[in-house]
Amino acid sequence: MKYLINTSTDPYFNMAFDEFCLQQYECDEPFFYLWRNRPAVIIGLNQNAYSEVNLPYLNGKGITLARRVTGGGAVYHDLQNMNYTIVGKDVTPEPFAAALRTLGVPAELSGRNDIFVEGRKVSGYAARVWHDRSIVHGTMMYDVDLDTLSKVLDTPGSKMEAKGISSVKSRVANLKEYLPQFPSLDELQAKLQEILSDGDEMMTMSDEQIAQIKTIAREKFASWDWIYGHSHEADLSHKRKLACGTVEARVCVDRGLITRIDFAGDFLGDLESGAVSEALKGVKYLKDDVLVVLKKMEVSRHFKGTGPEDIAELIVNQ
Repeated sequence: MKYLINTSTDPYFNMAFDEFCLQQYECDEPFFYLWRNRPAVIIGLNQNAYSEVNLPYLNGKGITLARRVTGGGAVYHDLQNMNYTIVGKDVTPEPFAAALRTLGVPAELSGRNDIFVEGRKVSGYAARVWHDRSIVHGTMMYDVDLDTLSKVLDTPGSKMEAKGISSVKSRVANLKEYLPQFPSLDELQAKLQEILSDGDEMMTMSDEQIAQIKTIAREKFASWDWIYGHSHEADLSHKRKLACGTVEARVCVDRGLITRIDFAGDFLGDLESGAVSEALKGVKYLKDDVLVVLKKMEVSRHFKGTGPEDIAELIVNQ
């Protein structure tokens, strides 16, 4: 199979690279490329960013959040995870699973877009059709930080109900334990590229095409509208003990905007909290945007002794 080389580790560029290859890169035969991302969580096309990801943990660790153009669940990538993409007519992940079997790994495609080895998930994949072409891309966990993976995809106490696609939790495993003959992911990736290409030619991209991909990455995949604004409706609930008492914020977020918010608890205040709720309707579900609204109000009169910063942090769970 023919192949491209993509050395970028920028999640936004790599999402744009996939879309460009599917829709604009001219090739009459199936082709593939192997690639990696710096630490990132990639959510599926139809997922809600707020209910699928532990955003406070992600932001605290500097982990990138990106949304792909294919469906399925959220996945964690780091530099010890290798991704593969195959583009062509009616393509499937079978060539990749077959390449792993060539190396002695008993890899099997599952019924729900995963590759399992001895009952444990080592790869998740997703697909999309565009005109007469399709794309399938997936992960390959070699030596991924499973502790970070677990924490970043865990949303304890914040998710009540969300519309859209939810991630399915499976037992996961790193392939490093099955491939002791490869001391590093670099060497394994080179071998997989050799097996998949089977002597076929490497293709290239022009500087103009790379520039186009960078523009798509910047204008679409790195944008708030794509990452958060594409999120389906979700009901979230956050509770904290503040100076005014215990406050629970029940927030409905749709397409990244607050559509309803209610406050409950034993908190004290000279004024009812309804005015705060009304003022926040239609505001982006971002701390800075919420804070701008709250600073224009006498928040401490609604939540006695409590300032705008504390209420903003409660609402967005930061």
